[in-house]
Amino acid sequence: MSVAMAALGDVVEVRGGGTPSKANPAFWNGHIPWVSPKDMKRWEISDAEDKITSDAIENSATNLIPPNSVLVVNRSGILKHTLPVGITRREVAINQDLKALICNGRAYPEYIAHMIKAAEPIVLKWVRATTADNFSIENLRSLEIPLPPFREQRRIAAILDKADALRSKRKYAVELLENLKQSLFVEIFGDPINNPKGWRERSLADFETFLTSGSRGWAKYYSQSGKAFIRIQNLQQGELSTNEVQYVDPPDSAEARRTTVQSGDVLISITADLGRTAIVPDSLDHRAHINQHIALVRTKGINPAYLSMYLASPAGKLQFDALNRQGVKAGLNFDNIRSLKILEPPLSIQNKYVSLRTKIGKIAEVHAREARAAHLLFSSLQHRAFSGQL
Repeated sequence: MSVAMAALGDVVEVRGGGTPSKANPAFWNGHIPWVSPKDMKRWEISDAEDKITSDAIENSATNLIPPNSVLVVNRSGILKHTLPVGITRREVAINQDLKALICNGRAYPEYIAHMIKAAEPIVLKWVRATTADNFSIENLRSLEIPLPPFREQRRIAAILDKADALRSKRKYAVELLENLKQSLFVEIFGDPINNPKGWRERSLADFETFLTSGSRGWAKYYSQSGKAFIRIQNLQQGELSTNEVQYVDPPDSAEARRTTVQSGDVLISITADLGRTAIVPDSLDHRAHINQHIALVRTKGINPAYLSMYLASPAGKLQFDALNRQGVKAGLNFDNIRSLKILEPPLSIQNKYVSLRTKIGKIAEVHAREARAAHLLFSSLQHRAFSGQL
C-alpha cells in the first residue's frame, strides 16, 4: 500500500531564533536554555551551555520554543558534512543558526525528526558556502516526506529509536574498550613521565638491531592489489591501521628488500607529524613496505609492542616535542631515533601488558564489528522509513 506524501511545511510551523545583546547583562545567566549549534550534539535537547532570562525573551529577537519541537541547524560550518537534528524536551530558546519545527496534529515530532535526519544527504546538497555555510529554509519546507497515519508514525519512530539506541550502545562499548587499552599502560607501568616505579632508563640504541627508513618515489608502483605500502596515516596510537592502505607492486630490488617489514618491527614517523608509531602485525610479515616518511626499528631484548606504546605515551611524545623545538621538525635522523630514552620494566611485565592489551583488542574488534552492523541496520531502517517502506 502506497504511503501519502506531504511537504514538510504543511505539517510543521517553522520558527527562528536570535541572539540577545551581549552588552545587556540583564539578558544573560538566567534559567532558560539558549540553544546554539554547539549544543546540538545529542538527540534530546533539555539544556544548553548558555542560558538567558525572561527579559531577553521579551526584548530580543529570540523566542520560546515549546517542548517536543524539532531543532535543525541551518547555518554552521558543520553543515559541510553533518546535519544536526534534535528534539526539545523542555521549553528553550534558540539562536539564529537554528530553526525550530513545531508539529501540528498530523505529525509526530520523533517521526519528523527521524525523517529530516534521513534526508541528510539531500539537505547537505542545498548548503551554500557564503559567509557561513547555510541552506534555505524554504527548501526544507518543500521537502517531501512520507506521512502515514499518526499511529503509524509513532510505530516507525519507536523502531528507529530502538535501532539508534542499539547503535549508540555498541559505539559506547567500543569507546570504553579503547579507553581501557589506553589506561592499561599507566595501570601496569605507572606514569611514564614521573616513573614512580623507578624503572631503569636506557637509550633505544641499546635495543636496536636494524634501523632504516622507507623508499622514495614509489608512486609509480601503486596498484589496486599487491603488498601494502605503509604511510604516516596508517600509524595510529602505537598500532597499525589498515584503513586507507595503499598497495604497491614493488620491484625485485635491494631497495625493496631493505624496506620490507617483518612482524614485530616498530615503525616511527620521521617527517611532518613526528613520532607517530605502530607495530607491524603478523598478518603483514614480509607483506608490506614503508615510505620515506617512516623509520623501521628492529629490536632485541624488549617487547616491540611495549616499545611502540611507550613511544606513543606522554613520555615518548615529550621527547618528540623536544626534538621539534630543537629544530629537527623537517625530519628525524637515525641518531635522533637511537637517542630516544626508554623505560625498561622487566620483560615479563612487558609481555604481560602486551598480552592483556591484545585480549582487550580482540574484544574491541568484536564490538567494533557489532557497532558497524548496528550502524548498517539503522541506516537501512532509516532509508526504508524515508522511502515509505517501513
